[in-house]
Amino acid sequence: MSGEPRGPVLLTGASGFVGAAVMRQLLRAGYEVRALVRHPREFQPPAGVTPCPGDITELASVVAAARGCEFVIHCAADYRLSLLPSDASRMIAVNVGGAANVLAAARLAGARRVVHCSTVGTLRFLRSGRVCTELDAAPSPATLAGPYKRSKWAAERLVLGQVPKGLEVVVVQPSTPVGSGDRRPTPTGQTIRDFLQGRIPAVVDTGLNLVAVEAVARGHVLALERGVAGRCYILGDRNLTLRQLLTQVAEIAGVAPPRWRVPLGLAFAAAISSEAQGRLRGRPASISLTSVRMAAHPMYVDSGRARRELGWEVGDLDLALLQAVRELGPATGGRAA
Repeated sequence: MSGEPRGPVLLTGASGFVGAAVMRQLLRAGYEVRALVRHPREFQPPAGVTPCPGDITELASVVAAARGCEFVIHCAADYRLSLLPSDASRMIAVNVGGAANVLAAARLAGARRVVHCSTVGTLRFLRSGRVCTELDAAPSPATLAGPYKRSKWAAERLVLGQVPKGLEVVVVQPSTPVGSGDRRPTPTGQTIRDFLQGRIPAVVDTGLNLVAVEAVARGHVLALERGVAGRCYILGDRNLTLRQLLTQVAEIAGVAPPRWRVPLGLAFAAAISSEAQGRLRGRPASISLTSVRMAAHPMYVDSGRARRELGWEVGDLDLALLQAVRELGPATGGRAA
């Protein structure tokens, strides 16, 4: 598809962390962009982006925005690890129902290709910390921790199920993006902020894969142009323990690194207590059971397929982490060393 006219792209989630980066990369590649946004008056897009009012949970608005678009990139999602039980149904409506609406709108618009932003959270990670690839998809949502992972697993299966029906779809699976623009912030951004504010004096033994958000965004565009229909592509860079990540954050911010380790059993006990307190107060827990359950299985991945088939490059993770730390907390000082 490279070199062909840059037809209109409908982008969902353009006001979010990853979606905003995808919007920038689409413009850089010469695409005309339509951004589906719930609050168009609060959205200030750059030149080349047309805001379209709507919500992925409302099919009619997605259909109206998709009309005339050759391509669709679906980034909108409800990404929370700590939530009240009553919030789970909303998460399913957004992550699964929203994906179904985007697919239906793409069909009605006659779109040539849909790129769906999923997550490596749909993979089957083990306590051993082995490195996973796209072939390690979780066999069922029951094996995954929490509503977010389960809803994204269901959405991913829904999207891939369209291939036999003739819709050209490609799935990208970002690991843990960091960089500029994580304003809300994401759970990872909140972890960095909490650490810089002295709220994380100790860590559990777990691991994750970190990647620059701009590299993730470029991966979406490459998937649009070069991805094989029906395939998933992991977009991940560096496998790190949580201690290694926070030590790098500490070095950037000029503060002390984490000094103590929390046994997983103690972390589970703290999460159970936090969840109970949250329910009594009617607000999400400060320490969620979902996050602790996730910590029991290090999330290490390999992005070889994306490099080989898409020509994807990981970008400058060190710069992205520097930008994240500067925006999420003080660049220097902040806690006693």
